Amino acid sequence: MMKKLHLVLSATLSLMVCLFFLGGDLTVSAATMAEIQQRGYLNLAVKDNLRPLGFRDDQGNLQGLEIDLAKRLASDLLGKADAVKLQPVANSDRLPVVFNQQVDLAIAGVTATASRSRMISFSVPYYYDGAAIATKNTSIQELTDVGNCKIAVLNHSSTIPYLKYFTPSAKLIAVNSYRQGWEKIENNQVDGFAADFSVLSGWVQAYPQYHILATKLSAEPLSVVMPKGLQYDELRRKVNEAIARYTVTGWLKERIEYWGL
Repeated sequence: MMKKLHLVLSATLSLMVCLFFLGGDLTVSAATMAEIQQRGYLNLAVKDNLRPLGFRDDQGNLQGLEIDLAKRLASDLLGKADAVKLQPVANSDRLPVVFNQQVDLAIAGVTATASRSRMISFSVPYYYDGAAIATKNTSIQELTDVGNCKIAVLNHSSTIPYLKYFTPSAKLIAVNSYRQGWEKIENNQVDGFAADFSVLSGWVQAYPQYHILATKLSAEPLSVVMPKGLQYDELRRKVNEAIARYTVTGWLKERIEYWGL
């Protein structure tokens, strides 16, 4: 009886999630590879405030590792690097826009997880991100130097368990935003800030007085968000083959190093 109840609850939850993503419309679907080729361009969701993955330069142009990847995919899949429309999205919209037919793919700093893969598909990873600690305190160079220092971290962040494991004596200070974490360091209220390495890399590029501790606290794959369904097999296969090729040829490594990751 309990097993049947669990199955019913799971099915109900899945349906609720589907309705949330689809806005109640169960007939929508993303574009197939054939439809994309006929249209002549890829429609991609990206970030425009996440340096160095995806951000706007001083002239307002989109730049970053993920922007390079988007243009390279357009070049390989459609023959032209400019055969792509880039749509900046908020973090909360990165999966729904693919699920809800608003874009073909999302390359927007999305970590591939088992729970997320129930609703969408992930490509092979193009970059391994992970939690790290940034500080401007020159006496903190290694994790062993953290000791009982105060480390800011986002509320409810997945980084918290790693901090508790690798820096058990550190005093964790919860903040509600990256900006608040930066302000606490600047005002000497904390000694460091823990977050994704990619985010901290952009932070250090903007504020050279900071440095990132060499040891990552975790390793998490960033992947392209793709639609589920047999009709999208060709699109998923082409994206996966392209990313695998970029890895083997060294193109991805070169771009990762170029962007300071």
